Amino acid sequence: MSEKIKFTLNGKEVAVEMDPAKKLLWVLRTHFNLTGTKYGCGEGYCGSCTVLIDNSAVRSCAISIDEVAGKKVVTIEGLSDGEKLHPVQQAFVNHDALQCGYCTPGMIMNAVGFLNQLPNPSRQDIIYGMEDNLCRCGAHNRILDAIEEAAETMRKFGS
Repeated sequence: MSEKIKFTLNGKEVAVEMDPAKKLLWVLRTHFNLTGTKYGCGEGYCGSCTVLIDNSAVRSCAISIDEVAGKKVVTIEGLSDGEKLHPVQQAFVNHDALQCGYCTPGMIMNAVGFLNQLPNPSRQDIIYGMEDNLCRCGAHNRILDAIEEAAETMRKFGS
């Protein structure tokens, strides 16, 4: 059974007609060709598939497409403003907060969602807020440094 689902994706109104139970992750990757959102565990534990839904970080592998009807979805591809990177993206670049890069989009999206909720976090808050996004490469300290910098930039410039 197919259903028409309308939502905002990276600032544009979109509509898809498909099985409403299909996971958002696969709709983003296969229907919209937005492959920055990664498949990791498929169970919502690793964070590789994190996107923003109405400014909150959500695991796209654990939510069906019908749950985003009427909502705003932002993927890593929609986070920047043209050539200008979002402060979290820029901070990840500044701190070389990645190695293989596979988890990076999910880390960035989770950090943005986290900073939307807690704009002035302590380092311990950041550790706690990011602990469910897994990285096997060991860039953890650089990731924490990047998020601290991004939080400061976002407070200064209101991004």
